[in-house]
Amino acid sequence: MPDSRWTRVGRHSYNTSQHKARPVRTPGGKLKQQRLYKTTKGPKCSDCKCPLQGIKHFKSSKYHMLKKRERTVSRAYGGSACCKCVKDRIMRAFLLEEQKAVKKVLAERAGK
Repeated sequence: MPDSRWTRVGRHSYNTSQHKARPVRTPGGKLKQQRLYKTTKGPKCSDCKCPLQGIKHFKSSKYHMLKKRERTVSRAYGGSACCKCVKDRIMRAFLLEEQKAVKKVLAERAGK
């Protein structure tokens, strides 16, 4: 059976939450360290604070290295608001315009 021992690479020898590592077997049969990075909670909706679907969870410093199609979804307010909140905004704007039109018609009828 091959040796199952492996040593940590680098100066930081403690397995803290910031410096996690796991063993990975190389094609040559050796065990080497693979660095594990902390995961984030991902981007949230600006209105309801729910996590946005379709956008990967990266550190905020890594987002500028991603392509635009990976940072957003192809919709109005794609990277900042969820679909439910965008739908609510559209409905609210539509209903306000309808309300203005109704008021205008009622004012014309009252004027006659």
